[in-house]
Amino acid sequence: MPRVNVSFISSFRPALGGAESLEIEATTLRELTRKLVALYPGMQKHLDQGIALAINGEIYRDNRDVELRDGWEVYMMPRIQGG
Repeated sequence: MPRVNVSFISSFRPALGGAESLEIEATTLRELTRKLVALYPGMQKHLDQGIALAINGEIYRDNRDVELRDGWEVYMMPRIQGG
């Protein structure tokens, strides 16, 4: 199973016990967020408010079925609402 390094914007860190980044095993972004909430239930409120995930610098807003590869860098941030 791929291991990815997940970094977080500072506003998420209180829900993560102060962690700036975590290494998580997951095959897709959907699995990654599911495992993250299982480990840190406080992250659910951030997911409910909307997040964007960047993989190696490319932002994925709605596609949670993206397959992950070992060693990829994932960055999690709040979704920015536009209009």
